[in-house]
Amino acid sequence: MRSNIARLGLGIVALSIFSAVPASAANVEMRVLTANDTGAICPDKVTLTETPRPYREGGYTIDGSANFKAIAENMTIAATDDYSVTWVGKLKPKYSKCTATAGITRIGNEAYQGHSYLRLRFMNGKVYLILDMTGQADANDFTTVILQKSVRNGNPTWSWGGTD
Repeated sequence: MRSNIARLGLGIVALSIFSAVPASAANVEMRVLTANDTGAICPDKVTLTETPRPYREGGYTIDGSANFKAIAENMTIAATDDYSVTWVGKLKPKYSKCTATAGITRIGNEAYQGHSYLRLRFMNGKVYLILDMTGQADANDFTTVILQKSVRNGNPTWSWGGTD
């Protein structure tokens, strides 16, 4: 009896430890497509990070962030509504003449074929990062929602999620 209680106690401790282990972050690679061959310098790709939170019954949450320090400064939230948020920042001089767009091409080691819910626009000396949940459905055919949007240490951060 005593050994069963001990095993049960160890099982509870192990379960609490493993459920507290954070999920691994995934790089979200966005390929930059220039609008034309003007000779302007644009980055080839931009990499963002998204990390799923540990599972909770009934839903899921993904935390994201973008480190734009190499390409832009003064990132702020330019527009927001229930389903999208747009951050804008001033491109650094090297990229200031870039006119381009970007969408998701890889998440982690997997090629991404779906609708790009994260997009970039480079134009008029600015970069725009758009997180758009329009048309993004969760497992129950509800629109995924943006739970948090901000700028931390000069970089965009967000959380989005849905039901399972």
